[in-house]
Amino acid sequence: MRYFEARKGRIEIIPMIDIMLFLLVFFIMITLRMIPASGISTRLPTSSSAQVLPKTPLVVELQSDGSLHFRDKTISLGQLEQQLAQNDPAHTQVILAGAKTVTLQQLVAVMDACRHAGISQMGIATRAGQP
Repeated sequence: MRYFEARKGRIEIIPMIDIMLFLLVFFIMITLRMIPASGISTRLPTSSSAQVLPKTPLVVELQSDGSLHFRDKTISLGQLEQQLAQNDPAHTQVILAGAKTVTLQQLVAVMDACRHAGISQMGIATRAGQP
């Protein structure tokens, strides 16, 4: 008659722990992927008087090959000027982040595009340290 006896159900805890740990690792990996990258890697020049800005400005990255990157896109000077003109020029700050090998002419051309868009608050991104 033991064959017909009803067995009491039980919860297997080990497989449940395995699944929970797998889900935890999965969500951590997805969360890390959702954090936006800081952009294109550039080697900034150093400055002994570098300061941290309290407000997050718009960042324009100048590459040594002459290309511009703004909001994770490669754009031209004309497109940069159009996109900057869409913002409020009185409250917009632009930071120019250029590689060490960017020429002064490339920097001045980007600053001119910012001025034509009405932006007057511009800065140059540097690393803290001795030049």
